[in-house]
Amino acid sequence: MNDETEPRWLTVLRGSGPLVVTMPHTGTELVAGIEGGLVSSWLARRDADWWIDKLYDFAGSLGATVIRTAISRTVIDVNRDPSGVSLYPGQATTELCPTTTFDGEPLYRAGHAPGEKEIAARRLAYFEPYHRAVAAEIARLRARHCVVTLYDCHAIRSRIPRLFEGMLPNFNIGTNSGLSCSPVLTAQVEAICSDGDFSRVTNGRFKGGYTTRHYGHPVDGVHAMQMELACRGYMREPREAVGPADWPTAYDEALAMPMRALLERVLRACAQFATSAT
Repeated sequence: MNDETEPRWLTVLRGSGPLVVTMPHTGTELVAGIEGGLVSSWLARRDADWWIDKLYDFAGSLGATVIRTAISRTVIDVNRDPSGVSLYPGQATTELCPTTTFDGEPLYRAGHAPGEKEIAARRLAYFEPYHRAVAAEIARLRARHCVVTLYDCHAIRSRIPRLFEGMLPNFNIGTNSGLSCSPVLTAQVEAICSDGDFSRVTNGRFKGGYTTRHYGHPVDGVHAMQMELACRGYMREPREAVGPADWPTAYDEALAMPMRALLERVLRACAQFATSAT
């Protein structure tokens, strides 16, 4: 349940277990004043992490604290370094306030991209409250548990040539090249993700964003992991380029069930790791 002091776009479901689940990209809201400058509202929402909140809707029942923003990543990406430093130097990526899609298409009409003043305002209004909530929940749980695991939920289309070659593995585990999470927990998650017909990789194209890198400090009792899912593992993904008529496809519980079952095991492993380490 949200505290009355929290903004309406921020949802914080507080649990008592040593697990924080963050969902920075499930939002689709485009705030007032932005739509008039966009190329298209659909394009501005296309790269959302579709249906991740539904896929992980069991998390609360495991005692996890779940933090989710309803604001679209086009407004501001709360999983980017606010300083502007690239998460992946030399590789294509998007900014704190993205001006292009994952495929490189412009999000704004000429002359309407956010300038420094607008970016600062969005950071103050959305980025900082989101991360204050994440930091506060980690601190709350660290007061009760010696170790806390943070699990950052993501999803992306399986083929995006601008970002990566070929077909993305189903499970993409990111631990900032091993710096943000114990190798013991990483190995446990890898084993679960390998127990089925899905493909997986660790610290491949996606090593973890700002959330994983900023909060993941095992020496301080916080282990952080990003899970980037290829959308085809839980929703019907067109083979070719997607358009307004076919994206996003509806959430399909039956199709998502095998991946969802493994993800429940993953979250249980994250919680158990933290519990056993206390």
